Amino acid sequence: MLKVIVVDDEPLARKGMLVRLKEFTELTIIAECSNGEQAIESIRQLQPDLVFLDVEMPGIDGFTVLKQLQQLNIRLPYVVFVTAYDHYAFNAFEVSALDYVLKPVEPERLRQAVEKVLKVFQAQDSQRHKGQLAEAVAKLTGDETNNILQRLDNAEPVVNERYPDAISIKDSGEITRVPVSAIEWVDAAGDYMCIHTRDGQTHILRRTMKELELELDPRLFVRVHRSAIVNVHTIAKLQMLANGEHQLMLTNGQAVKVSRSYKDRVKQVFSQ
Repeated sequence: MLKVIVVDDEPLARKGMLVRLKEFTELTIIAECSNGEQAIESIRQLQPDLVFLDVEMPGIDGFTVLKQLQQLNIRLPYVVFVTAYDHYAFNAFEVSALDYVLKPVEPERLRQAVEKVLKVFQAQDSQRHKGQLAEAVAKLTGDETNNILQRLDNAEPVVNERYPDAISIKDSGEITRVPVSAIEWVDAAGDYMCIHTRDGQTHILRRTMKELELELDPRLFVRVHRSAIVNVHTIAKLQMLANGEHQLMLTNGQAVKVSRSYKDRVKQVFSQ
């Protein structure tokens, strides 16, 4: 439901617009204004989604209303200009109005303008929700926001919800299956991963940190550094060091440095 303000200095024209707009169930009229000053104050206080704004008004005309709103750093609503003269059309689009309708307003032309506004609003609202979802998933998984948005646009799964129960590690002709639940933490050593398990063993895996991270459930493992991943159940406490840096103390006594870029993600573990 879009909140709408109608601005027109002619009472009959204003009333006619109000009557026609009531036919659109997607719109709700929250105010009507008879001059530019009232329009500026109502927009500032009520923050409408859409304004039908008369161009020719004594004192402050429609274009000046928008300019003053911009000077006051007030969020601009969608705007449809209403005018008796089509030569204002170019100026209307110069100030980013979505559309303009000519007086006397024809029902079909008004319907087209409203539908145009609704399509723009729905598209922007959808994109805003996508952005919020992508940011939330990025914080949880460590994936790039742009990658998540691309998967959303392609109707692909945002995250892989099926994670392996064990990781196979080849070493000297043998393959060892290490249960994921036994992993306490992982650190990078050049082109290798050192997987430390709760029985005190260290398994060497030739994989990149990014590849391994994608196989680990982000609800159970958190990236704390570009070269370290930690099982959240092994975290005992988060410490702030004298130099302003942070480190995690694990239940086995191991200290793991937390880089600045992953600090917020680590703090989320303590808020759960």
